Amino acid sequence: MNMVRRHRHHHFLVVPYPVQGHINPALQFSKRLLSFGANVTFLTTLYMHRRMSSTNSSTFGLSILPFSDGHDAGFTASASSEYSLYFSELRRRGTDFVTDLILSNAQQGHPFTCVVYTLLQTWAAEVARGFHLPTALLWIQPATVFDIFYHYFHGYGGYIDGKTSDPSSYNEAIIELPGLAPSLVLAPRDMPAFLLPLSSKFTPVMFTLFEEQFRYLDMETKPAMVLLNTFEELEAKALRAVDDKLNLNMMPIGPLISSAYLDGRDLNDASFGGDVFHSSDDDHYIEWLESKAEMSVVYVSFGSVCVVPKKQMEEIARALLDCGGPFLWVIREKGKVEGREEEEEEELSCMEEVKMKGKIVKWCSQVEVLSHRSLGCFVTHCGWNSVMESLVSGVPMVAFPQGVEQRTNAKLIEDVWKTGVRVDHSVNEEGMVEADEIGRCLDIVMGNGEKGNELRKNAEKWKFLGREAVKEGGSSNKNLRNFLDDVGEECLLNEGVFFIK
Repeated sequence: MNMVRRHRHHHFLVVPYPVQGHINPALQFSKRLLSFGANVTFLTTLYMHRRMSSTNSSTFGLSILPFSDGHDAGFTASASSEYSLYFSELRRRGTDFVTDLILSNAQQGHPFTCVVYTLLQTWAAEVARGFHLPTALLWIQPATVFDIFYHYFHGYGGYIDGKTSDPSSYNEAIIELPGLAPSLVLAPRDMPAFLLPLSSKFTPVMFTLFEEQFRYLDMETKPAMVLLNTFEELEAKALRAVDDKLNLNMMPIGPLISSAYLDGRDLNDASFGGDVFHSSDDDHYIEWLESKAEMSVVYVSFGSVCVVPKKQMEEIARALLDCGGPFLWVIREKGKVEGREEEEEEELSCMEEVKMKGKIVKWCSQVEVLSHRSLGCFVTHCGWNSVMESLVSGVPMVAFPQGVEQRTNAKLIEDVWKTGVRVDHSVNEEGMVEADEIGRCLDIVMGNGEKGNELRKNAEKWKFLGREAVKEGGSSNKNLRNFLDDVGEECLLNEGVFFIK
């Protein structure tokens, strides 16, 4: 039977947490479902919907449905209590909206057959359970981080807390967890930020939400489906570290990146549905890249959420200038950042020199930049989307982790996949990474020494394996087919039970 026809009866409701880092991989996942013939309704907030490119988000046939989270002009917070209120309101409004949506679609003869949700959206799975609908968690972080959280909430919490309680031992203490790769020797500085004491004023809220997520998975009576934005070859050990202990069916289906950058299609073809969070002012950065030699450009970006202090920006600027080569640096406009207020700061003291020797942009299409022949290095905050994009582009990294799971990602980059070097935060009493340390890392990655050559060789290896995984017959492609078959079987088993409240 034709695979597209076979899955045409599927109707998925995809509910990502409303920030760019969740929406982007969820959109790419939705596009994969569409390519198999499934129908997909994609839920997001009114604010995020307005920020998305209507052209790119509609050309591949996705039904995007906005709803109000009560913050239609965007949400910002300066305290943990404000985050708590926001999550409570998002849960209340989202629950009501999804409940009505599931009922109305069933009454119209177009029922949903599965609800897929990302981290922090457990309420969506709870609504689906009330209708006896299958659910799947789309885990947008590495499998290794899933394992760490699993162990923390299943008997290792006290052990990890004891290891991380003394900040002076963050680089030396050893945290041993079962099932992880032998080359992954963790220290407190490698742990996800939400498991570190006092790492952020928002940590208590986020910790509670992660705890809720794993408690929900524990409640599943059938194997819980967990779809991961990774691939078998990248995290083979981590993908099997906990699935025999928890009632889980872990399926790596990544890299969740636009197929245009994975299969070599024409990047000018608008139909591929590229970065939906686009800027109308691209500042001609592609033309600038075209003028540079192969593998000569350092690309610097810290994502859509990280707030880098001015003092740290000054150190980055000095390192880039001292290295002497061309660089493309994304410096966001000050003001509102996703989820928090960013204070206005004066311009960098060396900005004129920076603009003369490099290229400063407020926004760029990151995968397009990383895919360019002129890229030689990516200085990254190690957000998982950025790491995956760098891996499948074959670009070695300077790992500059900030928070969330980025410390763990940096550890994997440097010690497991060996595609980059990590800056040392401990050399400065204020926690700033000084220009000399950044320059040291740039020299290694961009240099022609043994280490730099090894990084580039490994980057090419993961680029090949990541692209092979999503091709027809690849590991991730097979897993996505199996997921669709599993959902279909559960639909047949539950026929006549759906929509009974």
